[in-house]
Amino acid sequence: MKHEQTIRAPIECRGVGLHSGAPVQLRILPAPAGTGVVFRRVDLDGFEVEAISRNVARVSYATSLMKKGVFISTTEHVLSACIGCGIDNAIVELDNLELPILDGSARPFIDAIRKAGIRKQRRARTYLRIRRELELREGDKFIAVYPAESYSVAYTINFPHPLIGKETFSVDLSDGNYIREIASARTFGFLHEADAMRQQGLIRGASTENAVVLTRDGLMNPPLRFDDEFVRHKVLDLIGDLALLGKQILGNVVADRAGHAMHTALVSRLLRDRSLWEETTLEDNHPAEFPAALASASPL
Repeated sequence: MKHEQTIRAPIECRGVGLHSGAPVQLRILPAPAGTGVVFRRVDLDGFEVEAISRNVARVSYATSLMKKGVFISTTEHVLSACIGCGIDNAIVELDNLELPILDGSARPFIDAIRKAGIRKQRRARTYLRIRRELELREGDKFIAVYPAESYSVAYTINFPHPLIGKETFSVDLSDGNYIREIASARTFGFLHEADAMRQQGLIRGASTENAVVLTRDGLMNPPLRFDDEFVRHKVLDLIGDLALLGKQILGNVVADRAGHAMHTALVSRLLRDRSLWEETTLEDNHPAEFPAALASASPL
């Protein structure tokens, strides 16, 4: 049977929040089986906020959680890294309201997890297997999930920019594909929108060190890590947002210009309708055992 996993040793890093610009120190600690991913505000007497759908507070340019007035912002990158590495249980401690953006991707979290090591736990991992399709539409935005034997994602974006345009990327999250294909993709933004966003209290910590910055016809900070880095980052975000289901899924997710709000709406709709899915465990060598390749995946 495939078992739950946690990290072998604590991880530490520090940085600034992408939107708040506030300095923050983060630690990721091992956690017992059955814990899930739990955020802990050490600046607020260790108050804990579970990374689950009912704690979703706000989704626009990032996914934020809130419980009893305690806020945790920009959770998607660390949650995405946990799914990509097969980490089921962890305590994520931080001393401010927003997680550090680091280089704008999940790669620093992946590197730290690989360095700390992964520990297999006794409890069998329970998956959320999709039994019936679910499709959501909002104007020209679309997101859906369909039954499948493993976890795969297909995403399409369309931006009126000469370096982006229409991009589509598909990935089956097996054999280390997350680490090779997704983890390094950075968040991105448009220089001509920056002032207006800052006036809204956003991107106060953004820089060319932690985001791909696009001018009207080019890049401020080349080169790209992938020719289609923009859509790959959307896949990274989607995987992190779907982690709020509280379980890894067995299903094929398809998104077109969806964004955080639709990602989390899919989570909410799935959890409200038990006829759409079932809980299941896996036999050894099942194709969905994608994180098993972590140790052998090529370095980033």
